[in-house]
Amino acid sequence: MGRLLLLPMLKHLKLPDCLFKYLGAAILIIVPLYPKFPLISISGTFVAIRFEDLLLAFGGILIAFSCIKKTKSVFQNRVVGSLLMYLMVSGISLLSATLITDTVDFRIGFYHWLRRVEYVIPFFIGMEIISRRVKVSFFLKIFLVVIFIAFVYGYGQKNFNWPIIVTQNQEYSRGVALRYIPGGHINSTFAGHYDLASFLVMVLPIVVVSFFTLKGKISKFALAIVYLLGMWLLVNSASRISLFSYLLAVLASMVMVKRYKEIIPIIIISIVFVGFSTNLIGRYGRLMNIIKERFGYVGSTAGVVYAESQTSIRRTDRPVPTPTPTPRVEDRSTNIRLNIEWPRAVRAFFKNPLLGTGYSSITLATDNDYLRSLGETGILGFASFLLIFINIFTHILNKYPFVGTQSGVNLALLAGFTGGMVGISVNAIFIDVFEASKFAIIFWFLAGLVVKVCEKNYEKGVENIH
Repeated sequence: MGRLLLLPMLKHLKLPDCLFKYLGAAILIIVPLYPKFPLISISGTFVAIRFEDLLLAFGGILIAFSCIKKTKSVFQNRVVGSLLMYLMVSGISLLSATLITDTVDFRIGFYHWLRRVEYVIPFFIGMEIISRRVKVSFFLKIFLVVIFIAFVYGYGQKNFNWPIIVTQNQEYSRGVALRYIPGGHINSTFAGHYDLASFLVMVLPIVVVSFFTLKGKISKFALAIVYLLGMWLLVNSASRISLFSYLLAVLASMVMVKRYKEIIPIIIISIVFVGFSTNLIGRYGRLMNIIKERFGYVGSTAGVVYAESQTSIRRTDRPVPTPTPTPRVEDRSTNIRLNIEWPRAVRAFFKNPLLGTGYSSITLATDNDYLRSLGETGILGFASFLLIFINIFTHILNKYPFVGTQSGVNLALLAGFTGGMVGISVNAIFIDVFEASKFAIIFWFLAGLVVKVCEKNYEKGVENIH
């Protein structure tokens, strides 16, 4: 009886608009910038509750209260429906992995599943923010500040020995402070250089499009400075695939706003930045050497082997010294993917093609989000996850062409986010982008903003950010 009385009271509970506005601001500031220090460790695991988890838990409670009043309209949204379907299928996959294939410990698998639930809470917060008519320009300003602070800290790591906090293994995830080593990667405030690079692949296209679509000298100056600082971070993260993904993302975004001539200076600036990164050039060089070794010299090597065999047959009167073998060109990250991580995910998929072997069954990293999804949640989990992005793209394409129907920050958000999704889809071939909390939380927040903007044109005219 008490529950029946409580429900009408909750429906009439009105939460102030500013609460969601500043909750969104807190997420955009704290998640990227606050290092991943553990607050509460969970015994028997190396899972830890961090400050961002408490923030998102609070956001989840607010969203639950807000959705009670408009349950029908929320669940009619196709993106929301596909998100809930994915969480349901992945939950069934967890039960299957625990009860049938016996490939995961239920408690560990449940924590991994719960983390996926946590990641999508910002999606609903983003939707709620737009439904309450909060201007997107407010969050663009926050992104500019976040990139600036990330640059300052990254510069300090490289030049002033500021501490680096990463979560790439059990020991480091306890909050161990590392130091930058010459020739290493810049992480800034992120948990890894891939996380930082993926974040920039998503956000920099929005900054670039904003520069060309917004008016006002102050706005353009701020955007130009932040873009250059973001490029410094991107090349110093030394992520080869992320640089390529960024170029693809910016190219797609500029095409969407019909800024074809401006693509050339953007590419030139990107090449100039790469030229100042000896680490990134060296990594590309090692990759090219591997390609040459495996595909370029096969025929010539065979010819040498044949000639040597013929010589050894004709000249048996004296010994021939054994030649020193040529050192084999290796690339550690490529070898790990090809020889360990990807085959492991494929084996997991074939154990249970329909539902996979469950979260945590193929260790912490696969470095390919598609193979990871197939291995952990099977065809059903992968298809339901893919459906989310199909529905997001469908929402966005309903507003295409953007030029003429959108303006100001809304135009920059839609075009930049769409281009960013193109880049991130490439990144996901080599990085577990949607498992990295600092990236995933920001991505889903932006996705919530975009989906709701596509449903509701609430801003008129052109906005500046000053």
